Amino acid sequence: MRWQEFRHIVQDEPLIETALLLTGSVTRHQAQRQLTDWTSAGKIIQLRRGLYTLPQRNPHPFVVANRLVAGSYVSLQMALAYHHLIPEHVAAITSVTTERPVSYQNKFGRFSYRHIQPTLFFGMEYRLLVGDEYAFVATPEKALLDLIHLRPGGDSRAYIDSLRLQNLEILDLERLLGFAERTGKPKLMRAADIIATLVQQELSEYETL
Repeated sequence: MRWQEFRHIVQDEPLIETALLLTGSVTRHQAQRQLTDWTSAGKIIQLRRGLYTLPQRNPHPFVVANRLVAGSYVSLQMALAYHHLIPEHVAAITSVTTERPVSYQNKFGRFSYRHIQPTLFFGMEYRLLVGDEYAFVATPEKALLDLIHLRPGGDSRAYIDSLRLQNLEILDLERLLGFAERTGKPKLMRAADIIATLVQQELSEYETL
């Protein structure tokens, strides 16, 4: 496939996969060689093996995160920051996946993926980010539970306090407790009870002002 033809096909695509070149008699080896040549010429940018973008495109980092690892969703610290639950700036786009842990660095930032069991792979929403871009992002409640699950001692009051959680009123306590119970993990059920108590205390203090 010639560059102008390829450019016309992908001009509206935020991200490009090798499969787009696999038409007619084109083999995967031929497609990969062509993509390598275009990458060397600066016509496309490689984000990982098999995933590319045009230099002028600027997809949302969460969209990139979902595509870098199929079967993942943005969670942990990045999702908590996105939902305004923690005050800190988060440098890496953190996600969870049922696949092996992995990380990537490219023009859109640093992407980190943690492994969770298939039984814990729930609690995400397909959210509109900007324009017509969507990505799978953990709900506030599931982002908290994912982080606590992956952190040794994450169910301690000291660790939960160290997160400096804010805007607790956005948490849906029924959903939080339901998610924790669904996991069947005592650690997460204990943590959910602690967080629910914190939310109730904050709301009670607010009402007395």
